[in-house]
Amino acid sequence: MARTVNCIYLKKESEGLGFQLYPGPLGKRIFDNISKEAWGLWQAKQTMLINEKKLSMMNVEDRGFLETQMINFLFEGKDVEIEGYVPQKDDE
Repeated sequence: MARTVNCIYLKKESEGLGFQLYPGPLGKRIFDNISKEAWGLWQAKQTMLINEKKLSMMNVEDRGFLETQMINFLFEGKDVEIEGYVPQKDDE
């Protein structure tokens, strides 16, 4: 049986992550409070940020920027803003 969490991002009971994907206390907070679905949404945004801003995971500042964006997205309800990106409309 899948583990469920009360997902802070989706504001509902949902399937949880299979294991802690992020290190430290923040990783524990994500594991305990973020669903698999919400994590997938974050991964898509993260990929866009890395590509559009040409971030390097070898750079400490870039990793810090991504972590801040992740916290804002998952826990504070702030969407990731990517300059010049216009989301597709449903009817396209």
